[in-house]
Amino acid sequence: MNDLKMIEQALYAYVPSDYEYAKALTDSMSYSLEAGGKRIRPRLVLEFARLCGGDEKAALPFACALEMIHTFSLIHDDLPCMDDDDMRRGKPSNHKVFGEDIALLAGDALLSLAFEIASAPETVKNAGAEVCVRCVNILSAYCGATGMIGGQVIDLENENKIADLDSVTECNRKKTGALIKAACEMGCVCAGADKKQIAAARLFAENIGIAFQIVDDILDVTSTDEELGKPVGSDEENNKSTYVSLLGIEECKRRVDKLTGEAIEALELFNGDTSSLKELALSLSKRTN
Repeated sequence: MNDLKMIEQALYAYVPSDYEYAKALTDSMSYSLEAGGKRIRPRLVLEFARLCGGDEKAALPFACALEMIHTFSLIHDDLPCMDDDDMRRGKPSNHKVFGEDIALLAGDALLSLAFEIASAPETVKNAGAEVCVRCVNILSAYCGATGMIGGQVIDLENENKIADLDSVTECNRKKTGALIKAACEMGCVCAGADKKQIAAARLFAENIGIAFQIVDDILDVTSTDEELGKPVGSDEENNKSTYVSLLGIEECKRRVDKLTGEAIEALELFNGDTSSLKELALSLSKRTN
């Protein structure tokens, strides 16, 4: 079974399906989880666990927990009080289907479910208590005030003003890059990797995280709603400073190539087969959606 299929099956199995009194909630959770996407973050967990000699099945619950946190962030991101987007991955945003109240609670429930999965008895049995504690700590740190959520606050504060490059980069290191970094670190931790390997994985993640956001900014200017699966031009509409508005498209493309190259260089520390990770980094730099 390939990684994507394994991730999809595990994700869907984790959502409660027999709680009749809150069916709108579980339907809302499933709606966004099953909306597709590249599953980049859970794939990175499994790739780094495998690269460092770990058991991918023991790493799978952490991969799913991370994807649930990512999905929670997308649901909340689209709400009227945040980015106010009506489309996500080519479908109506969660709050357009289930209402703002249920969408908000579905995001909260996915966040809670992520930590339930990461600390479940079966997860502890397969991965070990120390690994579980470390992974829960990584998840907490990278999705919280100094991670993804903090990045979202910077993003909101940067609306309707001209932000400098340092502020935009700090925002994106947190909002976009933090969960990518969590993925790579957790994969290493699941496999018992040493400090040098974890540092190399972190460097890989930091580079592809910023590159990913720069490509996002380019696509917001050059793509269409249909190609991207969500509204384009929203950054300009929200008067938001981006890499494109600050640097221009050509300089952005140059930086994506440089960051991708540096990410691939970071993989040289590992002795195993890094070809899949190199291909992933390159494909993310050339993506069109």
